[in-house]
Amino acid sequence: MLKGDKVGLRARHDDDIPVLLAELYDDVVNGSRAEGGPWRPLTPGTKDPRLVVDEQAQGLVQFSVVELDGGTLVGTATLWGIDNHNRSAHIGLGLLPSSRGKGYGTDVVATLCHYGFIVRGLKRLQIETLADNTAMLRSAERNGFVREGVLRSSAWVLGEFLDEVLLGLLAEEWKPDAKG
Repeated sequence: MLKGDKVGLRARHDDDIPVLLAELYDDVVNGSRAEGGPWRPLTPGTKDPRLVVDEQAQGLVQFSVVELDGGTLVGTATLWGIDNHNRSAHIGLGLLPSSRGKGYGTDVVATLCHYGFIVRGLKRLQIETLADNTAMLRSAERNGFVREGVLRSSAWVLGEFLDEVLLGLLAEEWKPDAKG
């Protein structure tokens, strides 16, 4: 397990899937805002790749996020679009509604940075998020990510186009204890 200050990133367990399905993916608003495509219901027992980890998949590493105190599941974290040639990847995360506002997002981003830069030897990490996702923007910026641009009206979400913010962080800019 990768350990941050408050959370750990561990392998996905079978008993995580029903919780993630019910609390993240069955929520139409959250699912519509978090995914790059339209929300659709998922059947219990689904083998949807967002929930069930394919150990052979290249370019994608999925974690379950748990509290260090007690091991309670609090969300998901992903390093995706891993490009070994250009040594870059994207960061994604989703916290259960009851786990938001506790500083876990900042800790998840920090722990994913450690994984990307130290464990994987990547040069660049990138985050794309909706412009009104202040929690994610704050978590990224607390970890040293820089706003590199705005993708105007690039995300179709529940009947309207929304802007996305593109943030980037290079390995040499990363300060492991910069959360603040």
